[in-house]
Formats: sequence, C-alpha cells, structure tokens
Amino acid sequence: MKNKKTLLSLKESLFPVFFLIFLLAYNVYVYGDSAMNGSNQFILLLGAAIAIIIGLKKGVLFKYMIDTVSSNLKSITGAILILLFVGALSGTWLISGIIPSMIYYGLQVLHPSVFLPSCLIICAIISVATGSSWTTSATVGIALIGIGRAIDIPVGMVAGAIISGAYFGDKLSPLSDTTNLAPAVSGSDLFTHIKYLTITTVPTVIVTLFILSIINFFTISSGPTDHQSILNTISNTFYISPLLFIVPLLIVFMIFKKTPPLIALFIGTILGGLFAVIFQSSLINQISGNSEISFATAYEVVLNSITIETSIDSGDPVLNKLFNSGGMKGMLNTIWLVICAMVFGGIMEAIGALQKISSSLLELGKSTFSIFASTVGSCLAINLTASDQYLSIVIPGKMFSQAYKDKELAPENLSRTLEDSGTVTSVLIPWNTCGAYQSGILGVSVADYFVYAIFNWLSPFTTLLIAAFNIKIKKLKNRA
Repeated sequence: MKNKKTLLSLKESLFPVFFLIFLLAYNVYVYGDSAMNGSNQFILLLGAAIAIIIGLKKGVLFKYMIDTVSSNLKSITGAILILLFVGALSGTWLISGIIPSMIYYGLQVLHPSVFLPSCLIICAIISVATGSSWTTSATVGIALIGIGRAIDIPVGMVAGAIISGAYFGDKLSPLSDTTNLAPAVSGSDLFTHIKYLTITTVPTVIVTLFILSIINFFTISSGPTDHQSILNTISNTFYISPLLFIVPLLIVFMIFKKTPPLIALFIGTILGGLFAVIFQSSLINQISGNSEISFATAYEVVLNSITIETSIDSGDPVLNKLFNSGGMKGMLNTIWLVICAMVFGGIMEAIGALQKISSSLLELGKSTFSIFASTVGSCLAINLTASDQYLSIVIPGKMFSQAYKDKELAPENLSRTLEDSGTVTSVLIPWNTCGAYQSGILGVSVADYFVYAIFNWLSPFTTLLIAAFNIKIKKLKNRA
C-alpha cells in the first residue's frame, strides 16, 4: 500500500517541537538531575505520539512511520554498541588501575592553575589523532574528570573544556566521520573542506582557550595544590605503574590506524580485564572478599566490572566517588534516551516535518548572509528535533546545496557551515545522541557543562560573523 501524505504547514511541523521543548523544560524543573532516569525518555515518546497524530490526520500511514523509525534505529546500532562497550571499558580500566594511574600521574603534571586550558589542548590533540570526540571523552576525558574531582574543580568546567577540545579535533581530523560527511553531501572535497574550516575553527578555539584560561585564573588557581595524601591513597589502593598506559596507548594507536571503534573498545575492555588480573591481584581479592586469587574469583570480579556497578573503597570519600563504574548497566539510561530520541526524530522525518522546517528556513535565504543564517538555523532545528548530528548535516546539506550554487558560493562554504552549526551543537542538547553520550560518559549533565563548552556554542556565531563581514567567502570559479 502506497503512502499518501499531504504536505504539512510550518505551524503543524513545529507544534511537536514546541510541545516537546515545553514538556522537557517542565520535566527538568520537576525532576532536576534525575530527569535522565526515565521521565525525559517518556516525554520524547509523548512528543512522538503528538507527531503521529498529526501524521495520521495528514494521511501518513502508521506503518510508514514505524518503518522510518526502524530505519533510524538501525542507523544507531553501532552507536548503541559503542555505548555499551564504553561502559565495559571504563569498568575494566578502573579495576586494572589504568584510570587510577592516569589520575595519579595527572595530579603530578596538571597544575590547577592551568588545568582547564590543559584539558582543552590534550583532548584536541587526541581527537585530531583519532578523529573521534566520543573516543577522546571515553578515554582521556574520563581520566581528566577524575583529576578534576580530586583537586576540587567543578566538573561542569572540566567537562566543558574536554568537550571543547574533543570537538575541535572532531571537526578538523581527516579521520572524523562528520568531517568526511559534510563535504560529501555538499559537493566539496575533504582537504579543501578542512583547509576552509580552519578560517572559523582556529579563531574559535583560540577564543575558547583564552576564556577558559581567564576562568581558570579567577576561580581555580587558588585551589589545593598539595595532593600527597591523595597520591598516597591511590598508590595504597592500586598498583600504579607507567606499564598500565600500554593499553590506552594501544587503543589510541589502533583508532589512528582506522581500526573500527567497536573493535578497538572491545580489545581495550579485554586487555583491561587481563591487566587487572596481572597487576591488581590484591585488589581483586579485596573486592571478592577472598584471601587468595583464583580463576573463579578473578572471572567474577572482571565480568562484574564489565557488566554492572563496581565500587572500590579507598578509605577516602572523594576518591571513592572516582573509583566507581557502572559498567554496561550504567549506560542503559543513556541508550534508553537515545532510542526514544530516535523514535521522535523518525516520526518527524516520516510525516515530513523535518523537511518542512528546513525548506522554510531555506526560503529566508535571499542574501549571502541570510543563506548562511538559514543553514545554521536548519542544522540547529534538526539537532533539536531529529536528535542526531548526522541528520543535522545530511538534511540541510541536501536542502541547501543548490541554493549555494545559485548564489555562486563554493560548496566548501556549505560544508563548513554544516560542521560549525551541526556537528558541534549536537552535544549541547540533552536528548541528542551526542549530548546523551557525553553526559553519560563524563557523568556530568548537559546543563552543568553547557556554558563551559565554549567552543561548541561559539562556533555558530563565528561562522555567522565571518559571513556578515564577507571574510574569505569563496565564490565558484567562472564557468567556461
């Protein structure tokens, strides 16, 4: 049976969005930080239900809507598996002493007076090398959050610096999927896109570094610098050695060599469990309550660290918060949120609401600046409604491609704007897959890190500023 849908008006297309935003705002007001534990997920399904009702009234077949949702859910299978393995990896990296070793040595190297800019620079380097903001947060990001907690720096600040650096690398790395996707849908090529992207990205990261340095100077530099008691507690609880860095370095190398993230995370998880048995036998005995290690006790402790919550008592209340991992189970709330968000996005796509919102923004593009502004607005709208950064690149990229050609604008203008407003803002939306992921991995709510993720919210303004002053806006070459 063929789908016979009629076009939605802009008002009809936006109604589920406003309904969703209103209910999410009220839900967060009622539940606070615990809104992620299930109520936000149901609100997303309520938003989807409103969109379904509108779709049915417009003649969209229910089966077609469900098929679109199924297609969307299929597209995030890899992301869900990555989330599960990140939870598993954090568990084995805790009991193996890898994360405690990162914290131990980091406390000696990263002084509080330069901590935030150091976080940005470290994460930027790792992300450029790996091409993945997700991997950066799941490895060095977790360690930096731990160090920040240990020296009493607000976790929102630390997470904002981590995310800023991670997304800087994600935008510029030729290994990044979004960096390859943006020029592909706009008609540019990869290295022209990266070169043109530096016009907005480099100034934005410099401003971000400057602001984080000021924040650091006025709020953190007077913080505690004597960490000897903390260092002693860590070394008494775990076997600390540079040898433990073999695993994270190997994983970073594998991803640099374009090993699929799932394979790299799986190997990292297994090696973490193996290193726990080799280097942390006394800790395994402490967790299991046995005096001697055996295959059965080691198996149980390692498998529990992979699948369920693991807590290690160090005797220090501050460190006890660090030495805690939820394993795969700890990722389920995030996965639940991602699935519900994709249900809402799938229904909105099926009824034609996403396309209507984008096309309405496209109609605003009469001047050069307005077409850039319309692209930014479209990417933000898709990130808010479809809850996926890839759709925020693909849909506006397809919608605006011809419009940029009509304005004699080179395709790299479009590809750069897609990244400046689609890729980086996804992490600022709690129900977006990226926002849910980063919040779950770092253990910090989007509301807490939003202000400090300066690079991410500043990027769209930078691209609009560049367009407004007509700075290096590349034109198409004259055709023969």
